[in-house]
Amino acid sequence: MAAIGVHLGGTCSCVAVYKDGRADVVANDSGDRVTPAVVAYRENEKIVGLAAKQGRIRNASNTVVKVKQILGRRFDDPQVQKHVAESKCSVIDKDGKPRYEIDTGEELKIVSPEEVMKLIFEKMKETAQSALGSDVNDVVLTVPLDFGKNQQNVLRQAAQAAGFNVLRLIHEPAAALLAFGVGQESPTGKSNVLVYKLGGSSLSVTIVEVNSGMYRVLASHADDSIGGECFTEALAQYLASEFQRLFRHSIKGNPRAMMKLVNSAEDAKHALSTLESSNCFVDSLHEGLDFDCNVSRARFESVCSVLFSQSIQPIQKLLEEVGLSGSEISKVVLCGGSARIPKLQQMIRDLFLDVDLFNSIPSDEVIAVGAAIEAAMLLGKENNGLEEDAVIVECSAQNILVKESDESKFDTYTVVFPSGTPLPARRHHAFQAPGNISSVCLELYESGEKQCEPERNKLAQIVLKDLQLKEGSNHDILAVLTMKRDGSLHVTCTEQGTGVSEAITIDVVS
Repeated sequence: MAAIGVHLGGTCSCVAVYKDGRADVVANDSGDRVTPAVVAYRENEKIVGLAAKQGRIRNASNTVVKVKQILGRRFDDPQVQKHVAESKCSVIDKDGKPRYEIDTGEELKIVSPEEVMKLIFEKMKETAQSALGSDVNDVVLTVPLDFGKNQQNVLRQAAQAAGFNVLRLIHEPAAALLAFGVGQESPTGKSNVLVYKLGGSSLSVTIVEVNSGMYRVLASHADDSIGGECFTEALAQYLASEFQRLFRHSIKGNPRAMMKLVNSAEDAKHALSTLESSNCFVDSLHEGLDFDCNVSRARFESVCSVLFSQSIQPIQKLLEEVGLSGSEISKVVLCGGSARIPKLQQMIRDLFLDVDLFNSIPSDEVIAVGAAIEAAMLLGKENNGLEEDAVIVECSAQNILVKESDESKFDTYTVVFPSGTPLPARRHHAFQAPGNISSVCLELYESGEKQCEPERNKLAQIVLKDLQLKEGSNHDILAVLTMKRDGSLHVTCTEQGTGVSEAITIDVVS
């Protein structure tokens, strides 16, 4: 029985199988090694992949894209609100959770993100089975570093509903390192590796410390405001301007025509990763007019120059955050489909002049390959010298903060577990409260990288009651916070003078 790994990204999905001593990505029924994570609903059928994506021009309101963006989130989550604003398919609030509203003509269907994800997993399972000629069940799935425990659980459940036996969920940077055997070829010694992932809808940069086969995340930056779709959109806008210059007609306000241009621009973008020029042809783009335009790689790089700069800037910021110089990075691993762009690779090489750039595996396949290797190790099938399972250190997905208020009622937030903290972990947080009060409240919050008020989510609060009043002095309080490997958080608060204590446990920090 083969071992398989599945990477389900924001815009595309990929499945790799480990067989006969090596991991390979397998092609779907269209002959493509990467499948669009797009699901289209029609009267009596559900279509997944390329056909759904191509049919979006005529069936946009019933076509679901970027479902990963809202999986396991509540409707009022900022990520969900962004998705609602961008989605051509109607997204509604049902019991505080996002649901897709599908109108197939006969009836109005309410579809959950989990159901959409299940269909994509079924497509991945079918693809693997077709390639192997036998049934496959055991799988390793990959998740982003900032995926909370609730999102991971929902992803796991969707895969199980599709018939998979989920062996493990591993983080995408760890899978990328496993694909190239980083840390396995020389199990002793410490080194720093940068994993650069530019996918269709997001950018993530992660610095990992590799030590004796263990991967420890030192810092990570995620940005969903830039991705491969931004490059496609910029090129589509350029093509629309060229159409207007040639025919004196503006199509920028015509959604259907622009969607046709976006499809053509995406094909051109992919071609320009290997060719110096690409021809964009769209039949009957507007009022029966055909559009034909040749785009050179130099023109593409000029049109997207600002986007290239935005894609590179986080690298330097992350290095500064962890106090490392470019020379202290030993390897750079590229993953994500847009990391194939030659200009982007050259800019990364310019930052790390004497560093090995790992890009021999197609960047949109790297993470799936790593997942398949991990699956093989878990099933005992790996025979390339990796005698035991690589140790991947679990990390906290979000910043965990405590909130205090001083006498002027000014709120102070202290980060006790920064995102990326290896788990399990324990922290002590000592603070004082006025002696003339008999109860003290400590509040716990989680947040992403931005710690501004709208980004914080209150997790819980713990209250110490019936404290002895202390005139002219303060209550000295010690909070002990323990986060376990499964993401649960246990907090004990103790008043040092009297020993009054309270404890709470938060099952899963999302």
